Amino acid sequence: MLRRTYDDQVCSIARALEVVGERWTLLIVRDALSGVTRFDGFLARLPIARNVLSDRLTGLVDHGVLERVPYQDRPPRHEYRLTARGRELTPVILALMAWGDRHVPTPSGPPTLVEHAGCGGSVGTRMVCDCCGERVAPEAVVTRPNVAARAPGPAGR
Repeated sequence: MLRRTYDDQVCSIARALEVVGERWTLLIVRDALSGVTRFDGFLARLPIARNVLSDRLTGLVDHGVLERVPYQDRPPRHEYRLTARGRELTPVILALMAWGDRHVPTPSGPPTLVEHAGCGGSVGTRMVCDCCGERVAPEAVVTRPNVAARAPGPAGR
């Protein structure tokens, strides 16, 4: 994935970017969430070079986002399936998609609808306070350092 450029930062976002921050990586995850599992399936949906796709898939497997599962012996072929860790990227993908739909829309509207498989209802991203249950607007969010931000060495990263 990204070459280590965040070594001196104690930042969860920087560490996450080491896993999913390369060009094409989140689009591969997006397609995996849509059901694509095979190398040729990713190639068909993305204008990506074979060697770059291979590198990104290997990185996602190495970081536990995807697992490589054989589906054919002769010649050996594998599928790439999302792990639980990979599925946890769903809200990230949905938030990026919602932001893109709002701020860089296509003339004909959102290209993808997100629905609950159980009932067909629309699924979106919401920020809700776990203490009072209120919906929180982006401008009402504040951050503050945690004790881990001051921890020395690799354990604090």
